[in-house]
Amino acid sequence: MEATTYVCGLLPGELEQAIAGAGHKAYRARQILRWVYQRGVCDFSRMSDLPQPLREELARRLTVSPLHLSAERRARDGSAKLSFRLPDAAVIETVIMPYQARATVCISSQVGCAYNCAFCATGSLGLERDLTPAEIVGQVLHARAASAAPVTNVVFMGMGEPLANYDAVIKAVRITNQRACLNIGARHIAVSTCGLPHEMRRLAAEGLGLHLAVSLNAPDDELRSQLMPINRRHPVGEVVAAAREYARRTGRKVSFEYCLLQGINDSPAQAVATARLLQGFPCMVNLILYNQARGGFRRPRPAAVAAFRRALREGGVEVALRRSFGEEVAAACGQLAGARASSE
Repeated sequence: MEATTYVCGLLPGELEQAIAGAGHKAYRARQILRWVYQRGVCDFSRMSDLPQPLREELARRLTVSPLHLSAERRARDGSAKLSFRLPDAAVIETVIMPYQARATVCISSQVGCAYNCAFCATGSLGLERDLTPAEIVGQVLHARAASAAPVTNVVFMGMGEPLANYDAVIKAVRITNQRACLNIGARHIAVSTCGLPHEMRRLAAEGLGLHLAVSLNAPDDELRSQLMPINRRHPVGEVVAAAREYARRTGRKVSFEYCLLQGINDSPAQAVATARLLQGFPCMVNLILYNQARGGFRRPRPAAVAAFRRALREGGVEVALRRSFGEEVAAACGQLAGARASSE
């Protein structure tokens, strides 16, 4: 075992190998996992069914999570934004969103983001680095301890582009899904993307059955390229084609996230064009009302939102208006800004 090994970054088999490699019985790994994931205990000295010498060695050699909770802001709607400081002093943010008797955790996959979407605060930071599997899973572990309700869902919709940190995200998903770890079903895990077709197809081949959410925001290349520079590399038709393939190969309905911006992408004609673009495969559109972040945009008026929804439905597309959480503490969609937010 190395001093920089984090329990929450290891699959059960990897922890067993680490424990056995240090000369201990492999079943001790299962005991450690029960303490960490079922009982929420991160202090090895409290793991009372482990021999004292092993507890002391674990304290020297292992750490449960690399995250340090540096700030917690609660909103009136019951949501919470957690700011975590990483070992290199970088800061990421995680959001707990309550739904009656359960909670969803929105987690980050990178420090910053390279894709610079016009309406997203994270994009203004640029990309600092990818997160490790331990830094990703640690967010769920800490959020579960901070949540008043059981955490049943995880969405990779925080800071960063999950599919640009593919290997670490997939390992984190597998750890989150493991019965011996967080035991959250794959159908309750959503991975978002700004539209990376190769990685979307690669994800379909994993056989995980994850929910895929694609950030769309415009039905045509000209406008989408203005809002999302990635569209210049991967035009909207290429992205939708990859989403169609994902739905076909996995049997899962794909969500398209559409952030409504007043006077920019909220006309009934644009809704009609969106419906045409998405015809013929199982998908839905999640409408998101713009949250004050960057770009000087505004939210559409309620009448415009209703007209956009109606046009999508009349075009045969399932549509929902996503509930916004935590805007008053800059925790809503598009508002996460890491170190910049923590310094304000």
